[in-house]
Parts: sequence; C-alpha cells; structure tokens
Amino acid sequence: MTGYAVATRETDAGTLTIELRSVNSRFLDLQFRINDELRGFEPALREAIMGRVGRGKVECRVSFGRKADQGAATGLNTALAESLVTLQTALRGQFPDAQPLSVNELLRWPGMLAHAGAESRQADIMAARGEALDAFLASRAREGAALEAMLLSRVDEMENIVQRITPLVPQVIQQFQQKAVERMQEALGLAQRNGDAAAPALSREEALDRIRQEVTLYGIRIDVAEELSRLTAHLEETRGILKKGGRVGKRLDFMMQELNREANTVGSKASAKELSDASMALKLLIEQMREQVQNLE
Repeated sequence: MTGYAVATRETDAGTLTIELRSVNSRFLDLQFRINDELRGFEPALREAIMGRVGRGKVECRVSFGRKADQGAATGLNTALAESLVTLQTALRGQFPDAQPLSVNELLRWPGMLAHAGAESRQADIMAARGEALDAFLASRAREGAALEAMLLSRVDEMENIVQRITPLVPQVIQQFQQKAVERMQEALGLAQRNGDAAAPALSREEALDRIRQEVTLYGIRIDVAEELSRLTAHLEETRGILKKGGRVGKRLDFMMQELNREANTVGSKASAKELSDASMALKLLIEQMREQVQNLE
C-alpha cells in the first residue's frame, strides 16, 4: 500500500534527511538511495523497515547536506584504497590491457573519502529512522482505513445480493421442474399418438415416474443453495478479518479465491436470469475487492 514520510534532523555538521515512500506491491521490495558516507548504516535501516513493514515497494532515501564550512574531507579510507590496489594488480595480471584506475576514479569511489563526525551521526540516523518510520506507518494506516471502508461496503453489497436471491432458489427449481414435466408429458403424448400399433415399452405411469426421477435429479444439479450458504460464510469470515485488522493481506487473498469459486459455480448452475445476473454482479464485486486486497499488508 502507498505511504510517504520524511524526517529531518539538524546537526552541527549539516542537515540529515530520511525519506520513505512506497507503492503497491504483493511482496516487500526495498530500495535504498543513500549518501556514500552513510552507506554503512544501510543494514540497520533495512532491518528496522523489515521489522515493521511486510508489503509494498518501499524506497528509502538518506541524504546529508553538509554545511559550507564542514564540506572538506578529512582523509582517505586507506584500507579501502589498499584493497582496491591489490584487486587491480590481480586483475591486470590476467588482463594486461586493462586501464588502471585514475586518481579521480579512486577519489569518487564510494566510501573512499572520510568526513569528520560520520561515525558520530549514528544516533541522529537512528532517531530520524524511528521518526520517519512512525510517520510512514501512520500514513499507511490512514489509507488502510479508507480501503477497509471500501472493502466492507463491497461485502455489504454481496451479502445483499445473496440475501435477495436465496429465497428465489426453491421457486426457480420448482418452476423449472413443473415446466420440464409438462414438456415431457406433451412429448410423450405426441409420441403415443404418432406411434405404431405395437405396445409401448413403458406404460404411461412408468414413463411419468421416469420423467419425475430425471427432473428431480436435474433439479438437484441446478440447486445453488449450498453455494449461497458457503458464500454467506465466506463473507462473514472476510468481514471478521477486516474488523480484526493487522496483517490481513494474504488471508484476504485466499478469501477472494474462495468467494470467486462459489460465484463461478452459481453462474455455471444458474437456470434463471436472476441467478445469472447475480453471479455476474458477485464476480464484479469480488474483482474490485481483489484489486485492492493485493495492496494490503
């Protein structure tokens, strides 16, 4: 889910800024943009974010605006320079034509220049980190509340649809069975009138009994009462998950799959326009919910 926050702290050497922003993603994807001299604090920042954020494409920017009288570097990172020289010598032994690093390239190498007070800024970074994270999570919580209201409204609409069509199911089955029996009886009467003089294989009563059996079996196949009952249970569970709060994204993903399965079955078994229309309306609402659920943590 989306969110944004920025924390700024003034120090003797300059201004420290930590900025957090996120966009929707099904998984947690962290990206860092950090000044070279502060790169060593990335693991601590990563750990803190992962401890409090579970989903989203999160970008963390850390910058330090040094004051004019604090801008000069105080020395070189000699250990890093020696390591680069050793590696360069080994590589040029295998690739003699490779160009050596220039002084300009060495000076621009991340972490090569040491600045006064870089290590002492840890307390400032940790404090700004906590402030930025708190504000970031608060912004996500506000959006989460709006998403919860939207999702609950869709649950209400789906429950209304289920409540509206549930009483129709026995009526639809009864009407279908009655029409089917009448049509089969008419077909049977026509066959008997146009038949030859030979005795029919089934008596009229036996034929009517067979018709009733077939119609009853087909009525069972088109009965969606069980699917509607499961839809009601799934909607109640979805409402409960939303009300409980916390990290609900993955659980709601699963509920969307279950709701969609039942709505599809209602559509495939529908024998009346009212049920087909209800199935389409349910699937539309489920898809609207699914798009937003993928943004929830």
